[in-house]
Amino acid sequence: MKKKRSILVVAAHPDDEVLGCGGTTARLAEEGHDIYVAILGEGITSRHDRREDVDRKMMKELQDQSWQASRLLGVKDLFLYDLPDNRFDTVPLLEVVKLVEDTVNKTKPDIVFTHHGSDLNIDHTITNRAVLTATRPMPGSLVKEIYAFEISSSTEWSFNQVQCAFRPNVFFAIRDTVHKKMKAMEIYHHELRVFPHPRSIDFIEINARHWGSVVGIDYAEAFELIRMVKPRARELT
Repeated sequence: MKKKRSILVVAAHPDDEVLGCGGTTARLAEEGHDIYVAILGEGITSRHDRREDVDRKMMKELQDQSWQASRLLGVKDLFLYDLPDNRFDTVPLLEVVKLVEDTVNKTKPDIVFTHHGSDLNIDHTITNRAVLTATRPMPGSLVKEIYAFEISSSTEWSFNQVQCAFRPNVFFAIRDTVHKKMKAMEIYHHELRVFPHPRSIDFIEINARHWGSVVGIDYAEAFELIRMVKPRARELT
């Protein structure tokens, strides 16, 4: 029997966890692994001139949607934080790192999925930096694998001008779970747009088929491997 893994997804905003790796999350949960999700930002408040102007009912609805999506994908536990939406750069990086460290200490993951550092969205970029800092490979670190995912309407919209381009080199087959990814995204109905916008249900399927075709399968999610440590066999028991 394969070793049960503890897997942590660290996302900046509600729905990023679905767009980035919803199909893979569902697949790994079905395979019996423990999946945890941390969403660092509160979401939607940047759509107002002042953060305080947001409708509290809408914030509660968004949090409820995060829980619904997590249950659908088979997530074991969800951690919601309240960093200011699209304003992570107003918070000291150390505070963001400490949020991630706290979640890592609670979940003890050996695999972490998070944003790519080249995304146009500043919150994604800072999340990437915070995850790499919080999971730096100190002696005794449990984290053995870190993967960066893409977020449609952010990763590709930087047009490779922000940092190094997203260059996926690991692909997870999601033929049996892509429907769960699409249903989970439908829960975030306020975030959906109409095709050809990349934040649409049609594009989610098209993109999964695209990445699948790149590696000769039906549907896939693409990731860039940031770091992998292969332990000796006796360390896996």
